[in-house]
Amino acid sequence: MSLPLPKEELPETIRRFGDPAAPTPARTMAAKGLVPVKGADLVTLLVQLAHDPEESVRTAAHGTLSGLPDEVLRPAVSAALPPAILDGLLPYVRGHQPLLEELAANRATPDATVARIAKQCDVDTAERIATDQARLLGYPEIIEALYKNRSTRMSTVDRLVELAARNGVELHGVATFAAHVEAIRGQLIIEETPEEELPSDRTFAEALEHDSDEDAIDTDKVDGSEEIRERHRPLAFRIGEMSISEKVRLALIGDAAARAILVRDANKIVSMSAVTSPAMKDAEAARIAASKQVSDDILRYLGNRRDWLGNYELKKNLVFNPKTPMGVSMKFISHLRFNDLKGLARSKNVPAALRTAARQRVIKRDDK
Repeated sequence: MSLPLPKEELPETIRRFGDPAAPTPARTMAAKGLVPVKGADLVTLLVQLAHDPEESVRTAAHGTLSGLPDEVLRPAVSAALPPAILDGLLPYVRGHQPLLEELAANRATPDATVARIAKQCDVDTAERIATDQARLLGYPEIIEALYKNRSTRMSTVDRLVELAARNGVELHGVATFAAHVEAIRGQLIIEETPEEELPSDRTFAEALEHDSDEDAIDTDKVDGSEEIRERHRPLAFRIGEMSISEKVRLALIGDAAARAILVRDANKIVSMSAVTSPAMKDAEAARIAASKQVSDDILRYLGNRRDWLGNYELKKNLVFNPKTPMGVSMKFISHLRFNDLKGLARSKNVPAALRTAARQRVIKRDDK
């Protein structure tokens, strides 16, 4: 599916202009739209020339394509053009929602192109894509793209996850897929896409609006939970209204503020979805490690993530957190700097066995 196409794959009406071996002046004139070609053939020719070996031809074709009115592009996006041409047309219709929607619905459009559209399209285009179950099941990457697209309605995502699970299709590109399937088990899922958004769709969309990638926790203030509630009260309120499946998806596509709240959720499916999110970074994990509001399962997970253990603050916070399982805390005592080790030996907030182990290490270092 690469451009430019060999002349044999082009419509006969445009071969003399679109052939990469044709004279450069002829290709240049065609790239400027100065040849007697119209409709879908014109669009095909320009997309072909936008990938011409000659830079001047590519530049001219790009300029002409970018200036084409919607009424010229419209017949092409729904025509049975060569797949590579339809894929090459995507950059020129991405900002035109009706055209993008028609391109996504075109059965000749490659599945991979539809998946690219699904990643960033608006809600209406996402809903149109979500109706083609045969294509979705045949190319699950489209479902994955819709799942991660913040514009896709929550109710639509639930329906697509149920569709995939019912047909034995795994979404390997969605880290929370198994958790989401578990969350909606036994729920009544509307099979048809509603024409208007459901109340839960609006709640989820509002949560995304209030979400933030700012650092949400100050580890110097107990465990940061009060600061989270004050700075992100609207977000916390929306999350409190969510179902488990909605929280699970938010854990994947949300930002740091949402994860900081979700990781404290009483439901293990939700909290583990937050802490295992691919977006979670070690600095964010270090702040969570200081929290006394998270479960011991979360703290155990943090202590066993090898790729995060180069972060000193994470290890220190785990050791000083009284909720951290003893086996994890003991593992990191030897990593503490001397001043922190002395502070641990004096702390009344950690188990006595941990204080004793720290005190013994302090005495050993003093004796050296």
